[in-house]
Amino acid sequence: MNHALPETGDHAAAGERLHPLGLIAGLIAGLPQLIFPMFAAVFGTGSRDQPELIPIVILAVLLISLFFRWLAWLRFHYHVGEDDIRIERGILSRSARSIPYDRIQDVSVEQKPLARLLGIGEVKFETGGGEGEDAKLSYVSLEEAERLRETVRARKAGMVAQEASAEEVAEVETSPVFAMDTKRLVILGIYSFSLVIFAVLGGVAQQFDFLLPFDWWDFKDWIGIAEENGVDITRINRSVQIGGAIIALTALTVIGFATGIVRTFLKEYGFRLDRTTKGFRRRRGLLTLTDVVMPVARVQAAVVETGPIRKRSGWHALKFVSLAQESKDESHHMVAPLAHLDEIWPIAAEAGIGAPTADTLMQRGRFTWWVAGSLLVLPVVFAAMAAVTLFADASPAKSLLLLLIPAAMLIIGAVEWRIYRHADDGAQLYVRRGWWRQQLTVMPQVRVQSVEIAQSPLAHLAGLVSLRFGVAGGKLEMIALSRETAEAIRDRVLAVAAPVDFSEINRRG
Repeated sequence: MNHALPETGDHAAAGERLHPLGLIAGLIAGLPQLIFPMFAAVFGTGSRDQPELIPIVILAVLLISLFFRWLAWLRFHYHVGEDDIRIERGILSRSARSIPYDRIQDVSVEQKPLARLLGIGEVKFETGGGEGEDAKLSYVSLEEAERLRETVRARKAGMVAQEASAEEVAEVETSPVFAMDTKRLVILGIYSFSLVIFAVLGGVAQQFDFLLPFDWWDFKDWIGIAEENGVDITRINRSVQIGGAIIALTALTVIGFATGIVRTFLKEYGFRLDRTTKGFRRRRGLLTLTDVVMPVARVQAAVVETGPIRKRSGWHALKFVSLAQESKDESHHMVAPLAHLDEIWPIAAEAGIGAPTADTLMQRGRFTWWVAGSLLVLPVVFAAMAAVTLFADASPAKSLLLLLIPAAMLIIGAVEWRIYRHADDGAQLYVRRGWWRQQLTVMPQVRVQSVEIAQSPLAHLAGLVSLRFGVAGGKLEMIALSRETAEAIRDRVLAVAAPVDFSEINRRG
């Protein structure tokens, strides 16, 4: 099938269709939604009394689904014009969506397992509206996907209207800026300890509990099953109980680490970051392969993440804040999931973001800010103490245990205060915060689009304010500042950012 996009003649007026193999991929991907219609068709036609008719009924449901998908495919067209991409769709009710090039911030290509076998992929057009992709083409050939992406970038850059061929836009394969080998994937998987498998199994059991001979969530039923098999829990000695608990905790730990490793391999396998003429190109995925190119000019800030455990081994992660920030997936702009700082800062430097130097003065906020935050829960704690004493027949001494809540919050606040730092060096802004999930955000001052000084009623009593910097695709906030300090930082930043033409900055790349 010819996927060329000429812009003159009747063929251009009709637009281009998706790849026909996408019908097969869509049908197979939609099989889970056809399970209940198949059951309804089998029971509704009485085929359960005639087993030989069941395959025919199931085949009929599949053919009907394929027919409607074919109609939708037949009525789906996309056009690449001078100023926008237009998508027309609909069988009875037609709709046309126009996406101007100026709104498209990113074009990504995704291949799920079946699509990889068929040699096709999804093209997703993302905008800066904060709601993910504005439209997608499911599916086109890989050559067409790459050519569409390059055409969009050429249009946005104001290049000539003649689109390049697949050979002309092909990038020369060079050494990656960053890559993840098997060892790093295993380490990242260990740090990604997860027990989500039990939540999934619990959800499945809850949905299909009518098929189980007992209540999944009733502990007494589990005891009854044990007793039916000759196990009397009351007669099990303490050492056996302790040994069983140790075995259970060990099993949970092993399952948690195994789940983290499997999830990491599925998501990050083959992780490769390249610096191309178009920007940062990231490819990753074991089953679902994603190929994303992020123009350098659209990088607004860098976020370096770590934690108290992985930091001891020197491991960090780097992600970018972009104009096309994906709110549904925080890892969408991850460019280095597990790396050392000497690997991270050269990547950030490619986007024009530098590391804090020895001369960068990192300052703490006022500790009274965190104290005030801890005091906010006191009215709730006192009300809970009174309720426990009056209605739960608890002694006042026992209700005093609730005071441990603000005490714990104060301890956590003290730890957060020790971690928190902020700075501005005339070129960049720095904010470091978080104890368990430590983040250092670095933002060039030329990217700041707005500055706001905010003050809550409690902060007003403490004489403190917060300073919020608006940037396309994200935000940055300095907290626990005196008003004089906040106004001084604001004036310095505005002196740098005010003369900047953001439309020209964001148009490049």
